[in-house]
Amino acid sequence: MQQSRLTSLSSLAALLFLFASCSGGGSEKTTATDTAMADTTANTPAVVNTIVTTPMNMVIVISKIGDYAKWKAAYDGHDTARVSHGLHNYVIGRGMKDSTMVLVALKADDTAKAMAFAKDPGLKAAMQKGGVMGKPNISFVTATWQDTATIDTRLRSMTTFAVKDWDAWVKSFEDGKQERKDNGITDRVIGHDLKNKNNVALVTAVSDTAKAFAYYGSDALKKRRAAGGVIGEPKRFLFRIVQRY
Repeated sequence: MQQSRLTSLSSLAALLFLFASCSGGGSEKTTATDTAMADTTANTPAVVNTIVTTPMNMVIVISKIGDYAKWKAAYDGHDTARVSHGLHNYVIGRGMKDSTMVLVALKADDTAKAMAFAKDPGLKAAMQKGGVMGKPNISFVTATWQDTATIDTRLRSMTTFAVKDWDAWVKSFEDGKQERKDNGITDRVIGHDLKNKNNVALVTAVSDTAKAFAYYGSDALKKRRAAGGVIGEPKRFLFRIVQRY
């Protein structure tokens, strides 16, 4: 009987020792795991927000030129005049179908100065020097939304059109975002004419030309335009970005 009691006490002591040992070991493992998790969290890169919703005024110029190298030299030579009018280089693109068509996008600090620059005789002289043919198309645009994320494709589509109501169109356009993605089209810049919000200027990236071109002529897009109150047929200019600033 005494022997049995001693055996039971010994077993109980062993169990208590084992429990204490496991508890201590578990505590050390938890600390190590927590430290590892903390290190992983510390090394995780911060998520960068690439969406810009602060309105930005821009000047968009589309011109037909003779020789790109000649035009670019004249364009670069006129940079001081642009800066003095609060204009800053942003993007240069060349037409996808016709590379003699050039698009220039400029950031504008002061729209009054930008408009004065557009009428400046010095600009006309610089364009003539660069071999610009005919009268360029100059637009003053307020970009209300931009996605500045770096993407693989340099192909862009600039589309301009009129709508019945800007706010109603924006909501309808947002509803069709996934539909555009499914057809190889990614939103890049949404904006409108400086003086008339109902004149829309839209820039999208095109990653799949076959799908995108088919979508441009589809009934689905026609329905989307009708739902957004688009008036008439949009004008589209496809270009490839050749320089970013």
